[in-house]
Amino acid sequence: MELTDPALRDALASGLLQVEELLHREVQSEFRFLTEASLHLVEAGGKRFRPLFTLLAAQFGLERGTGRIEDVVRAAAVVELIHLATLYHDDVMDEATMRRGAASANARWDNTVAILTGDFLFAHASRLVADLGPDAVRIIARTFAKLVTGQMRETLGPGEGDPVQHYLAVVAEKTGSLIATAGGYGAMFSGAPQEQIDALRAFGETIGTAFQISDDIIDIASPATQSGKVPGTDLREGVHTLPMLYALAEPGPGVDRLRELLAAPLTDDALVTEALQLLRHSRGLDRALQTLCSYTDNARRQLAILPPCAAREALSSVTDYLQARTG
Repeated sequence: MELTDPALRDALASGLLQVEELLHREVQSEFRFLTEASLHLVEAGGKRFRPLFTLLAAQFGLERGTGRIEDVVRAAAVVELIHLATLYHDDVMDEATMRRGAASANARWDNTVAILTGDFLFAHASRLVADLGPDAVRIIARTFAKLVTGQMRETLGPGEGDPVQHYLAVVAEKTGSLIATAGGYGAMFSGAPQEQIDALRAFGETIGTAFQISDDIIDIASPATQSGKVPGTDLREGVHTLPMLYALAEPGPGVDRLRELLAAPLTDDALVTEALQLLRHSRGLDRALQTLCSYTDNARRQLAILPPCAAREALSSVTDYLQARTG
């Protein structure tokens, strides 16, 4: 995200500092171990994209002199607490051992501690959002439902349905829904008009899905020296991402071998390399890139609803970045 306006940069830095302080206060417990377990991910870092987006969306109302920054900060903390809580639960379901460069909570302690810590963060997010009013509570309840639906949908798989549509629905629910709420909250509690609230909510869901598609493409197309990530991570985890699904749907001499390779997680480096080569020479990457472009185009249409300002320019830079990093 490009922040070229000094006043906007200072406002966001100040807001993020307040969010960070609130997060640290909220995870305190009289039971010291629970505080330690909760701080495990809070202090592990992360991009804080969701609270940043909340604060950025709030600029559209705050510039008009409406809304309360205190409520915006509280809303930003709510979405980050929920995000962190889902990470604790996801690591248990995925049997992960690392998170943000450190041992995951389930690996450091055990699954029970990780699940209960996630529940503790959900509880504190619920308490915070209750102070924001019944509309905020209804919105977060719908978001909870989408998060759970997305996880359940992913767990059960597409069945007889379209794998691509199933995948996009999972990403929209598991990732896009909370980012949508972040944008909607920021605009809502800053006093922005309803049209802008709706646009920022839609932008959030769209850009959240686009980020995941972009990551899917990079995991296959970009060498480690360029992306900084080890390619083929999804292959090793047995995750069928969008380029893979498109590739498997294409007729061709290599699809049978690719289907054989993707039938289970790959642990052998030679097989990962073979699968990557087949995917890179398939039409799956091109089709995934086309889908990404459709999402970024939709995001730009949502931004066009918003008034021109430094905040809109910053959000526009996100869509430009997504295409540039995969172009």
